[in-house]
Amino acid sequence: MTHLAGWGNFPVKETTLLAPRSEHQLIDLLASNPSVIARGNGRAYGDSAIGAPTTVHMRHFNKMLAFDANTGLLEAESGVLLGDIIAAVLPRGWFPLVVPGTKFVTLGGAIAADVHGKNHHRDGSFRNCLVWIDVLGADGVVRRCSPEQNLEMFDWTAGGMGLTGIILRAAIRLRRVPSAWIRQQTLPAVDLGDAMQALERSVDASYSVAWIDCLARGAQLGRSVVMLGEHATPEELPPQQAAQPLTARRVSGRPLPRPFPSFLLNRYSVRAFNAAYYWAGQRRAEFQIADCDSYFFPLDALLGWNRIYGRKGFMQFQCVLPPDQASNGLRALLEETSSAGQGSFLAVLKRLGPGAGPFSFPMEGYTLALDFPVSRRSLALMERLDRITLAHGGRFYLAKDSRMSADVLRQSDSRVEAFKEMRQAGGLSGRFRSAQSQRLSL
Repeated sequence: MTHLAGWGNFPVKETTLLAPRSEHQLIDLLASNPSVIARGNGRAYGDSAIGAPTTVHMRHFNKMLAFDANTGLLEAESGVLLGDIIAAVLPRGWFPLVVPGTKFVTLGGAIAADVHGKNHHRDGSFRNCLVWIDVLGADGVVRRCSPEQNLEMFDWTAGGMGLTGIILRAAIRLRRVPSAWIRQQTLPAVDLGDAMQALERSVDASYSVAWIDCLARGAQLGRSVVMLGEHATPEELPPQQAAQPLTARRVSGRPLPRPFPSFLLNRYSVRAFNAAYYWAGQRRAEFQIADCDSYFFPLDALLGWNRIYGRKGFMQFQCVLPPDQASNGLRALLEETSSAGQGSFLAVLKRLGPGAGPFSFPMEGYTLALDFPVSRRSLALMERLDRITLAHGGRFYLAKDSRMSADVLRQSDSRVEAFKEMRQAGGLSGRFRSAQSQRLSL
């Protein structure tokens, strides 16, 4: 038995942690334990990758199996990190079709959460790059699932949070890119409306994201720095990079060895950081060349950045609101956050395109992500943010959830009962259980 938490270090749960080294060991483990959940690199923020009572760590399933450099088709085991995939294929002119905000997520975790990135408005979520997945079911049988074979299991697994079985392997399509660099355009936005207009005007951009100052108030409510991105061509690069356009800049992450003292993170320090970040964004050149890590994974440069929030950990609130409700809903969420003085310095706003899949998080609209240190005040604030989200037709991202109630989930998402019925009918509900699925009665 061990105590385990997700990336937010909250909640901490007791579980039996096992790490099989082969498919045969994994099948035996499944047969000898009443219920399990698979765990990749532990980057889900809450308790979705903590088993009740057994957690299966997939770290030994970490091999890339085949790669076609002509078509960009990659086959790999589920424990492979996206960062390892990028390191292997980017020098050959390929890049994942969809990446989340960290490269330290496993392939299996990306599938289970059906992650989305800065290009969802154009390319959709991770399921859109999947060719097939191999899933170990409750009966100990491995099934290949794809749009042509075992389609129902394929659909539910992408976004199913590991509750349909254990993902063993997958084949994904990659994107051909001309270089290892991004041509970034920075657009300061004076308020929320300005930021949303910038994102709407940029629907043709390959990538778009806004850092948002969630403590700004009044006329500055929602002021932001919008960052657009395109894969740079060799002709757009400085001479040194143009000579070897597919050679990425090496970024060594700086470790954060211990948790910050909690008193350092308060409304004054967060307000000062947000103001400095906004004004720095205003001074940046409108166009610049950035390496892929800096554009897609800025927080990965600080290893263990989750320790910034102290020993108690942090919680993330992430919702998506439909287009016709987004402006009023986002304004209400930001006003509530700003009034509470509980602002996050890692707040992100993105424009999402149409959703896909029967239980995936994204839907067309705007998604807002806010981080809060664990405290009674933060929990009370997040419950108020839940109510605002529900009032504006939004739903929540299970990969970031650590404290939502089953009732709130069902009010936000009419698909929950169909997901639960599928699990019961397939004999999955008693075999694949996480602390989150128990909390949310999935």
